[in-house]
Amino acid sequence: MSKLPLQLMRIGVLLALSLLGMGAAHADRIKDLASMAAMRSNQLIGYGLIVGLQGTGDGSDLTFTTQSMKTLLSRMGVNQESSIADYEAAAAAGKINLANVAAVMITAELPGMVKPGQRIDVNVSAIGKATSLRGGSLLMTSLRGVDGQIYALAQGALTSTGMDVGAAGSKAASGVTTAARIPSGAIVEKLVNNSFDKTDSVLLNLRDGDFTTASAIIQAINTKFGGDIARALDGVSILVRAPSDLSQRVTFMSMVENLDVQPGEGPARVVINAKTGTVVISRNVRVTAAAVTHGTITVSVAMTNEVSQPGALSNGTTQAVQNADVKIEEPNKPMFLFQPGVDLRAIVDAINQVGATPSALIAILEALKSSGSLRAELLVI
Repeated sequence: MSKLPLQLMRIGVLLALSLLGMGAAHADRIKDLASMAAMRSNQLIGYGLIVGLQGTGDGSDLTFTTQSMKTLLSRMGVNQESSIADYEAAAAAGKINLANVAAVMITAELPGMVKPGQRIDVNVSAIGKATSLRGGSLLMTSLRGVDGQIYALAQGALTSTGMDVGAAGSKAASGVTTAARIPSGAIVEKLVNNSFDKTDSVLLNLRDGDFTTASAIIQAINTKFGGDIARALDGVSILVRAPSDLSQRVTFMSMVENLDVQPGEGPARVVINAKTGTVVISRNVRVTAAAVTHGTITVSVAMTNEVSQPGALSNGTTQAVQNADVKIEEPNKPMFLFQPGVDLRAIVDAINQVGATPSALIAILEALKSSGSLRAELLVI
């Protein structure tokens, strides 16, 4: 395989070796192509308070922050103020420093088959006027599922990579200061029921639905274990009969997920990121016969300022004279021809020959798609 031209690297076309590659077939494990339906994850959400900030919290201007702090202290037996209004007045008067407190939303993902006592990571995001969560600690917060039940409790010191520094009217920021994480910050309290031990069969769902891949997985399982223990429900789901004994079922699924299969190739697709100028072209992209040229006209204006100085006895005045030199340049871009059914390597080589910039490359691909010559799905992200 020839080395990619430097021009190709400059225009930001990212190509994997397998795309340029190799005609030899490759095999993937079933565990990389599909997952058990019983192992699906669940989303959790909660509302809590961050304390210990260095004056970067919400302050006393937000009602929900003061009310949350008032309720929390009341539950802990601290009830110096008789009402929420009195508490807000005390905070506004400076008796309580809510600049060190921030109201946040907590989100987490509960993996499938996780058991009570295990820990999961949590994400914390400010929802008020807090400018930074760095150095704060999350107070104990319940995390609920879509059914409203509590599945985990989160608490702990935040890990924030964002920094925000300002002095003398200047300010510098790095990363996001109003979001943070707590690795292993939540303890699972409730088990999510699943069907792994309740049915005669195990359901496998492909990560990317494809009939060719589903057929390959079924063939690999039936060839390995004999009979027709695996059958397809559609292009995404495969039903596999498994032993009723749980210990044997675990061993059986371990063998199944480590079987190698040759997946079907994905659809022809060109993905364009117009913001960064990145273009990714899949290996199956084809182009019908087309002639392409691309060029731009460049107009440059050079300004020169001069001074007209009169003679010593001419009684004239000094005048400023401005001269402009205007040039129009139109580069001589050669036209290149795509033969019918041309493959990815020919597309890249042809575009490199005209020295296309990222914006020019995107324009060429969009024009090919509009003309009907590009046999691929064009996605702009």
